[in-house]
Amino acid sequence: MGCGRRAPQRELVRFAAVEGMLTAGRTLPGRGAYTCPDVECFERARSRRAFRRALRADATVLPALAHLYTEGPNG
Repeated sequence: MGCGRRAPQRELVRFAAVEGMLTAGRTLPGRGAYTCPDVECFERARSRRAFRRALRADATVLPALAHLYTEGPNG
């Protein structure tokens, strides 16, 4: 969503809108939005409001989600 790169889903980070908040997780219900495992891709998608368009829903995108890219999946 941020850089436009195509890759297999397993190589991307999935987000979904849960109770109005953007949440990362592969098994969350609903529409998913994917970014590269790169913080620049996430930031670009956030600044362009691409999550809202991809999810077709309003979802608060907290900048703190960028920690997923620096800390890894186990936080």
